[in-house]
Amino acid sequence: MAPAFINIGILDILDIFLVAVLLFTLYKMLKGTVAINILLGLVALFLVWKVVAALQMEMLSQILGAFISVGLVALIIIFQPEIRQFLLAVGTTNFFRRYGNKFSFLRNYFHERFEFDVDAVVAACRRMAEIKEGALIVITRENELGHFVKTGQVVDAAISTALIENIFFKNSPLHDGAMIVTNNRIKAAGCILPVTKKTVSSRAGLRHRAAIGITERSDAIAIIVSEETGKISYSTRGEIEYYITPATLQQKLIDDLGLGNSQK
Repeated sequence: MAPAFINIGILDILDIFLVAVLLFTLYKMLKGTVAINILLGLVALFLVWKVVAALQMEMLSQILGAFISVGLVALIIIFQPEIRQFLLAVGTTNFFRRYGNKFSFLRNYFHERFEFDVDAVVAACRRMAEIKEGALIVITRENELGHFVKTGQVVDAAISTALIENIFFKNSPLHDGAMIVTNNRIKAAGCILPVTKKTVSSRAGLRHRAAIGITERSDAIAIIVSEETGKISYSTRGEIEYYITPATLQQKLIDDLGLGNSQK
C-alpha cells in the first residue's frame, strides 16, 4: 500500500489553527497602519520560501531562508510599537477584563477596582462641551505615566469640576496640554503626549491623535472635548469612539474602571 502524500494529525490541525489565530490577531492590531503592508509582504515571502523548500530548490531556499533569518531583527525594529502594545495588553489585567468571557475562571483574580470621581469629570466634560472648550483628560490605571507627568505642570489636587474647567479655560496657560489623573487626583496638567502614527478619521484633531497615541502605549483612558465641535470622544487601547453623550461617557468610565458596585 502506497504511503499517504500528507499525514495530518490532531497536533497539525491545532498548529494550523493557532497560526491562523496569531495572524488574524496581528492583522487586527495592525489594520489601518502602514505596518499592515509590511506584514502581508513578510507572510507572502515566508509562504514562497516554504513552497521553494518543498520543491527542493536548494539554492533559492537557502537564499530566502537567510534573508528571513536576518529579517527577524528588522522585523522587531519595524514593529516595535505594535510589539510593545501587544505585550502591554497581555501583561496587564486589562487583557483579562477584555476577554473575560473566555477566561471567566480568572476574572475574580484579575479584576481590580479603581477609586474615581466619575460625576465630577462627567459634569466638567458636559459643561466644557456646551461652551466648546477643548480638553484632553487622561485617566491612568496600572501605568501611572510618570514620564509624561514630568512634561507638564504638577498639580496633585483632588478632582473637582471647577478645577478641571479652570485648567482648560481658554486663557489658562495649561489648557493646550493634557491633564493626567492618577488615583483619583489630578497629578499634572499641560502635559505633552505622543500622537498616533496610524491613519485616523478626518474628524480627528491633535487632541484626538494624542489620545489615541497615549492609549496605544499604555492602559490609560483618554477623554477628549473638541474645541471646534463641542463633542465628546473616548479612547482606550488605541481605539476611539467619537461623539458620545455625557451619559454614555459616565457608563463607559464605570465599566472600564470597574466602578459598577461603588456607583450604585
